[in-house]
Amino acid sequence: MAVDRTVVHLLRHGEVFNPEGVLYGRLPGYYLSDLGKEMAVRAADALAGHDVSHVISSPMERAQQTATPVAQRHGLELQTDPQLIEADNVFEGQRVSVGDGVLKQPRTWKHLYNPFKPSWGEPYVDVAARMMSAVDDARELARGHEAVLVSHQLPIWIARLAAEDRRLWHDPRSRQCTLASLTSLEYRDDDLVAITYTEPSRDLLAKASKIAGA
Repeated sequence: MAVDRTVVHLLRHGEVFNPEGVLYGRLPGYYLSDLGKEMAVRAADALAGHDVSHVISSPMERAQQTATPVAQRHGLELQTDPQLIEADNVFEGQRVSVGDGVLKQPRTWKHLYNPFKPSWGEPYVDVAARMMSAVDDARELARGHEAVLVSHQLPIWIARLAAEDRRLWHDPRSRQCTLASLTSLEYRDDDLVAITYTEPSRDLLAKASKIAGA
């Protein structure tokens, strides 16, 4: 019996122009920097030889911009899935640096009581549920081929933790999900058989600003 090989690539968007250094989250109006645009092209180059049949993006502008070169490279119409959106966060629009940001203000500490949920934003279990639903939807659409889903760091990392059946709460510094990176889930029929991680823009990361991103 023939076995379908399907791959779902989770692509994080490229660097965003964010001179204010805020946590932009789901706020509109945040677009790729020039370096971010270069990263998007790198991702398209990395996927050029793949059997991509669907390119699906978060509705956020930065994700749509990152997805566009990939879709164009394969002659595909870019699709949008709201399940791929960034996680909600009460600190949107604010600086979150420990030394000079909103976290030093006592009025915000009420949001920090439970890092396991987390108490300051969308519960990890909810992020995992919608991201894995998006993966399953894309896997069905692209069965026997490959799909590219463009999302954000936290949702992609949570999806990976869920796929690996690991606990969802984590230290954000431990996330293996750099700008424009690819976390690829390979399925044989309906069985997940491998997860691989690549960084097409590894050499560009040193040029990226060290600002809270998504």
